[in-house]
Formats: sequence, structure tokens, C-alpha cells
Amino acid sequence: MFSTLFNQMLYQPIFNLFVGLYNILPGHDVGVVIIIITILVRLLVYPLTSKSIKAQKSIQDLQPKIDAIKKEYASDQQKQAMMLMAAYKENKVNPFASCLPLLIQLPILIALYMVMRDSLMADKFATELYSFVSNPGKLNPISFGFLDMAATKNYALAILAGLAQFWQAKGMLAKQPPKNMGPGAKDENMMAMMNKQMLYFMPLMTVLIGVSLPAGLTLYWLFSTLLTVAQQSYLLKKSSSNTTDTPDKNNVIEGQVVNK
Repeated sequence: MFSTLFNQMLYQPIFNLFVGLYNILPGHDVGVVIIIITILVRLLVYPLTSKSIKAQKSIQDLQPKIDAIKKEYASDQQKQAMMLMAAYKENKVNPFASCLPLLIQLPILIALYMVMRDSLMADKFATELYSFVSNPGKLNPISFGFLDMAATKNYALAILAGLAQFWQAKGMLAKQPPKNMGPGAKDENMMAMMNKQMLYFMPLMTVLIGVSLPAGLTLYWLFSTLLTVAQQSYLLKKSSSNTTDTPDKNNVIEGQVVNK
């Protein structure tokens, strides 16, 4: 049941879109097809990705309070959970929102992997193509004149994907708190250390996984990450601009601004 649903809802539409684009594009370049599909997927999940980025930023801003609650109620897990949920609700933060786009993209990524694998097998065209999509017979995996999209161990693309992942993670990295700020900076320092570990771990995993995948899938991941970086930069810049333009009422007394 699940496999049939997956085939009809994801695999076949992506397979036919892949072959259809390949048929109509000048030069029949698989790499260009992958880039176009990446853009379409990013547009599809744009609203969810926006919520994810905002949720990550909100959780990061709330982290000192979260750590304080965990420390205060370390011996009472039930009370700790209640206080954490209250803090999330009070600050309108959904701790699960940051994971949703990745969970949605995972089936798409699996379907795209299967499409790239099967698009090089001529027998699949007869069984999976819609009637209105012409059969090209066979797809040429060579893209941009030199890249084999079907080959694995493309270290250049894998490293570029890892660097893009590093760039994305760095954009969300919590800044180290200033020194001599007293015990209040301890929680922020811990969060910064955790983020720093993720800053290097995720890019490394991206490189290792990217090397083992077909180059076409690594190209998809690279371009998808770059588009996410652009979206992330735009949203964070917009959020920072809104924060700057909106005065903090807690710091205004009788028309005077009091610095924290």
C-alpha cells in the first residue's frame, strides 16, 4: 500500500517531470534538469522552510531560558517538561517546526535517487512514462560537458556540498557571549559550543554521504543548500531589520532610551 502510494504520488511524477524536461531542454542536459527540479522543490517547500528557519532562530534566542529551566528542574522531569512547554507557548515557539521541511524533503530525495538510478535503464521508460511524455530511449548522464551525473565518488561536488552546509550552519551559529558577563552568559556559551560542534559535524557528514551518492543527487543537495542559504539570509536580515525598527518598550522611560 505504502509503496504504491509512494510510486503514484512521488516517484512517477518526478520521473516523468525529469524525462519531460530532458526532452524539451536544448542540449538534453541532465544537470540542468536537476537544477530546475531543485528550484521547483525549493519553491514547493518555501513556506515550510521559512517557518523552520524562524523556529531555529527563535529557539536559539530562547536557549538561555531553556537551559535555565532544565537546570532549575533537573530533578523533576515532569515539571521541567511543563515549564519548557509553557516557555515555548509564551514565546510562540514550535520546537518541532525546524524538522518538518527535512522530513518532507526526505521522501522527495529518495524518489529523486530512484529516478536518477532508473532513468538510465531503458526498460523503465516503457512502464513508468505517462502517455503524453515521449520516450527518449536513453538519457545521457554527462552534464555540462564533463560531469557524469550517474557516477559516484565525485569528491569535488561532495566537498562543495559540505562547504555549502558549513555556510548554512554558520549563518545560524549562536555568537559567543562577551567575556566577564557574569554567570548569565554561561547558558549562551553552552549553546554556542553545541552549535559550533554542529557547524563541523554536519558538513563532514554531507561530504561523506555525498561521495557515496550519484553525482546528480549531490548536485541537487548542493544547489538546494545554496537556495536555503539565500532564503535564510533574507529572512534573518528581514527579522533583524524589523527588530531594529521596533523600539523595545521595556527600555523606554519618559521618552528616554535606557541601554541594557
